[in-house]
Amino acid sequence: MKRTILSLLVASTMALSANAQNWNMVITKADGTTIRVATADIAKVTYVDLPAYLPDQNADQVIIKEIYNGGCKNDEGKNFQYDKSIVLYNNCSQQAVINNLCIGQVNPANSNNKNENYGEDGKLVYDSEGFHPIWQGFWYYPYSLVIEPYSQVVINVNGAIDNTQTVTNSVNYANPEYYCFYDPESGMTHTGYYPTPSSLIPTTHYWKCKFLGMGNAWAYSVSSPATILFQVQDTDADTWGNDANNIWYPGGTESAAMICVKVPTAWIIDGVEIYNAGKMDDNMKRLTAEVDGGYVKLTNYLGHTVYRNVDKEATEALAENAGKLVYNYALGVDDSTDPSGIDAEASMKNGAHIIYQDTNNSSADFHERQQSSLK
Repeated sequence: MKRTILSLLVASTMALSANAQNWNMVITKADGTTIRVATADIAKVTYVDLPAYLPDQNADQVIIKEIYNGGCKNDEGKNFQYDKSIVLYNNCSQQAVINNLCIGQVNPANSNNKNENYGEDGKLVYDSEGFHPIWQGFWYYPYSLVIEPYSQVVINVNGAIDNTQTVTNSVNYANPEYYCFYDPESGMTHTGYYPTPSSLIPTTHYWKCKFLGMGNAWAYSVSSPATILFQVQDTDADTWGNDANNIWYPGGTESAAMICVKVPTAWIIDGVEIYNAGKMDDNMKRLTAEVDGGYVKLTNYLGHTVYRNVDKEATEALAENAGKLVYNYALGVDDSTDPSGIDAEASMKNGAHIIYQDTNNSSADFHERQQSSLK
């Protein structure tokens, strides 16, 4: 009925062309915010079923489970990196709902790059000021993100297609349950990074971008990003991203190439500090101890990921896991492995519920994994 009334209203208003230029349509969204549109600018009204708006719940139980950013070798043995992804996980027994959920990478993009955010005292200057600077802008989900208990959400960063059709070692993201970063209107138009997503991925699963840097792609590090998951408070993500008071320049020198946005540390739900395994003498922390007191190493272009360790005691304590847990995990890299010995992916396929370790210290919480869990 609402659709019919709205269509009739627009049609009748447009028919009165002499007066239409003086009319405005005010649309009130479910969250109370409004959009004002001049009826003279409306050519057609169509309807798209969008996810329902739901109130937040258990947002603090959502964690970063896995990051695949390092790329792999293509079939000619050359480096391939247009297939990155981040996997989120609801680490509790109740449904999680998050609004204004965002993802960004803290400056500098690579752990071994020159870091202008250290003061003369050898400390990160933003630690005492209660924020983290994310470079180039951020991605945000424009609806309520719902994650069922002990379940995951896969978010493709680059290449939301079946990459295995051209790169055997890559990942197939052509899945209707997956999400992706895709927002050409924001300026993210580089077709190498953002080919048109698989038709299997619903458009309502597209994340939007608030891009403030230079270029036409979000340069998510292929070696060592410091990734944060955060939730904008008291306003919407787009409005917050447009606030000039949130701009930060590393070292204080204004540069379009180095522009950052200040994310209040209190908004950060989770963060993972990745170090470049081949540059250990040059790596420097970007995340404060409050967010991540350690780091996890990654060797890139081998198809490796960083994967969260299982909380052995908590997982084994779940009565429903009796007889379902699979042990003898063997997908670690060298001395980096899950000390629990539980093969989380095999256990979940066996019907088990996994509780992952979350101590805010990636040195204890993560390990380098031989391949993406999505393969």
